[in-house]
Amino acid sequence: MAEWSTFLAAVTVLLVVLLVLARISAAVLDDAIASADESTEYSPEPSRGPPAQSTDEPIGSGHTERTTVFDEPAGSPSIHQQPTERDQPVLSTPALLANVVGTQGLFAVILLAVAWYTEIPAWAFGLAADARSIAAVGVGVLVGVVFYILSEATVRVGRRYGMEPPTALREALAPETPAGWIVLFAVVLPVIAGFEELLFRGALIGVVHAGFEVPVWLLAVGSSVVFGLGHGAQGRVGILVTGLLGLGLAAVFIWTGNLLVVIVAHYVINALEFAVHERG
Repeated sequence: MAEWSTFLAAVTVLLVVLLVLARISAAVLDDAIASADESTEYSPEPSRGPPAQSTDEPIGSGHTERTTVFDEPAGSPSIHQQPTERDQPVLSTPALLANVVGTQGLFAVILLAVAWYTEIPAWAFGLAADARSIAAVGVGVLVGVVFYILSEATVRVGRRYGMEPPTALREALAPETPAGWIVLFAVVLPVIAGFEELLFRGALIGVVHAGFEVPVWLLAVGSSVVFGLGHGAQGRVGILVTGLLGLGLAAVFIWTGNLLVVIVAHYVINALEFAVHERG
């Protein structure tokens, strides 16, 4: 017999841990951005030397003696500036990707283990036998594309009112090698989509409604608020946009009763964000 209360208690503990980690991640990311800004603003004292030569020579005049800091490649440190510990990234991109897969993968295993131990049926998560089909994947892809377009439109409207969405986290996770992109699309993003939908839609909506008969739309709003707060590293605008996205995914989950649909939709949204904004 399913132990609904035990499962809910375990999920509550898991949520608290996730929110604490999200808060820590937001603080670490803010510190890293602040450190990067300070190192960028640093400008070394120009060396004392003879007066600067006139810059009136026409382009291509053959004058090659004068050099300036603008002749250096973009992003390269000035020869007068010694690299400091502050200039080093907190974590490399591969380390960040491994951290995401490790933490969210571990939480997914814990959640599934608790569901098995408490005998929660798969249908309560929206994973009945007939829910796993090619048709569900197709619907998920369509929903993901539509939601991505709506998300981009929302961001553009927000910019008109001075609300710029933070992109530092996405940029930090964007790989720099072809192999890294394969790992991102084939491993990292599926783990993220699978775990977050299993928790925020499957457990917090499907299981709680099945076990305690809480109004499903009340659960949709509550889970979406927590979903937004769980993305605190993306800043206030990111929390708002993510919360609204979570509400949309919750509506699709309630409408279809199928967790696979929202897992695929979630994956498509994230994949399009990286492909459109970071691949260039």
